[in-house]
Amino acid sequence: MKKVCLTLLANGLLLAAFAQSTAPVATQPKTAQSKYDQHEAFNPVFYTQGSTPYRSTSGEPGAQYWQNRADYKLNATLDTIAHKVSGNVEITYTNNSPDNLKFLWLQVDQNIYKEGSRGSATTTQTGGRWANAKFTEGEAIQSISVEIDGKKATPEYTITDTRMQVWLPQALKSGGKKAKLNIAFEFIVPEYGTDRMGRLNTRNGMIYEIAQWFPRLAVYDDVQGWNTLPYVGAGEFYLEYGDYDVAITAPANMIVVSSGEMTNEKEVLTAAQQTRLTQARSSDKTVTLRSAEEVTNPSSRPSGKNLTWRFRIQNSRDVAWAASRSFVWDAARINLPSGKKALAMSAYPAESIKKDGWQRSTEMVKGSIEHYSKMWFEYPYPVMVNVAGIVGGMEYPGIVFCSHTDTGVGLWGVTDHEVGHTWFPMIVGSNERKYAWMDEGFNTFINGLSTKEFNKGEYANFSYFPGEDITPYVFSDKMDPLLTAPDVIQQDNLGIAAYEKPSMMLNALRDVVLGQERFDRAFREYVSRWAFKHPTQWDFFHTIENVSGEDLGWFWRGWVVNNWKFDVGLKGVTYIEEKPENGAAITVGLREQMPMPVPVLIKEANGKEHRMTLPVEVWQRGSDWTFMVPTTSRVTEVVLDPDKKLPDVDRQNNTVKRTF
Repeated sequence: MKKVCLTLLANGLLLAAFAQSTAPVATQPKTAQSKYDQHEAFNPVFYTQGSTPYRSTSGEPGAQYWQNRADYKLNATLDTIAHKVSGNVEITYTNNSPDNLKFLWLQVDQNIYKEGSRGSATTTQTGGRWANAKFTEGEAIQSISVEIDGKKATPEYTITDTRMQVWLPQALKSGGKKAKLNIAFEFIVPEYGTDRMGRLNTRNGMIYEIAQWFPRLAVYDDVQGWNTLPYVGAGEFYLEYGDYDVAITAPANMIVVSSGEMTNEKEVLTAAQQTRLTQARSSDKTVTLRSAEEVTNPSSRPSGKNLTWRFRIQNSRDVAWAASRSFVWDAARINLPSGKKALAMSAYPAESIKKDGWQRSTEMVKGSIEHYSKMWFEYPYPVMVNVAGIVGGMEYPGIVFCSHTDTGVGLWGVTDHEVGHTWFPMIVGSNERKYAWMDEGFNTFINGLSTKEFNKGEYANFSYFPGEDITPYVFSDKMDPLLTAPDVIQQDNLGIAAYEKPSMMLNALRDVVLGQERFDRAFREYVSRWAFKHPTQWDFFHTIENVSGEDLGWFWRGWVVNNWKFDVGLKGVTYIEEKPENGAAITVGLREQMPMPVPVLIKEANGKEHRMTLPVEVWQRGSDWTFMVPTTSRVTEVVLDPDKKLPDVDRQNNTVKRTF
């Protein structure tokens, strides 16, 4: 059938002239009064703050944008008898802010596992993913010293729940002055640590997944100063960037994997493993570094009691690691758009090898990173490791933890999601503790595109939130708005408010409002502008608008700031002078508060089809709109949003199929 592209007749005066010569042919029953208010939806005042020297209203970092820096040297020892990690960290903190700092705030996340912590008093009481079944003594600080301008001192410090305030012997001056902290610490590794770390007993040994394990600098920024929200469960992280040198001492029969590149492989690997690792660096197929059969063979590890593994990662906001004598280990090359190479790795127990099991993990890591690097921004780190363990799914720079039981599409889904977090928030360093939708939601959105591409669409039909039946729940009256702190969102709503709804929002923005070309260009620019920096939601809004050339205040107001719903319906079809060959006038209306552009499909008896999109501006003067279609025969069907790209909470009024 022939499809006709039309230019919309959006002039109200022209339609008024037609009204005298039209007669009603079909209408929908009367419905409840519309909740829509164009004055509220299109209120011209959305942005209330102009540019600062640090952040431009174009969405770019300002000419005087600054960001502090924290570089870390870490030494840790794993005691597998006591399940304890002990170590020390040397932090070089650079004050690039315009302020002189009398004190520093650090995060000591292990304290969430103490009985009586704010997390145990709230999250654990309500149960769910972040609840603790058992408690530890948290992060034990053994000693602390500070050095400024060559002068060393023992500072006073106070620990409040998961925050540690260190008072400096003298103010750390602005303009790039540095302070060096040395902190000795230790903690017991919890068996299940808020689904972000822990230990899993397998038939060949314990798997330790170690994260949030050392005192880390809180962010001091131009938006709030010190960001000191406590860690209580759902709210994740907001951290400064820096370089990390890590040394991990563990029993010699263990394999240790970490964020970053191994720098002493000759000291910790057998000759065979060194050769295989070299092969993997030039192989697009997965190369086994240590097989399941070798796990129980003592010769697959160097002799001795303990070994120290060394790693380095640059321009990172954190570091995590894992260790086990049960690890099967493999790797393959990652091909990046610039021509550079990186390495995809996986470490997992033999029990995880099954049909479409963890033996495919490295293939998945490779496919995921190659897609995102081509689509949005090149992967910046030398290695990405996927670790099978007790953690269901958690991300850190250069390393992710996924469930040891995952297989097939489930393994792809969680691997792709955790790897996707490299872009949000590891590269684009937004504040996860306040704005989960800016990392979880953005990541869920890019996951949808990567899943369609992986292995020629092997899992193209996979979705964490399948089908449009979920739309009424996403927009229910009990749903938390996107602009809600993750620890404030009701636990049952988190999957929607942090993941699915922002993903739906970006898909609607890409498919219906801007089109794929304009959206992709603007989204890439956002990633590029704020790579390794700290954007706010306003920086995102401004960037998308300035690059795409659209004023989207109406869009952000409905999707992010408020919990508005979208419901468009057909209200009537008439013919000019009652003759189909003269053209048809179709009336549509909004019943809820959210405006959106509306794609429309009109079919005629003669087989002709008309496709058009009503721009969002048709809703600027009210809840109803009538538009003309140059029909030459009877209208047999009208469908609003025929491709189901919009979050319409009631599709029952979207279609009329009859002979008019």
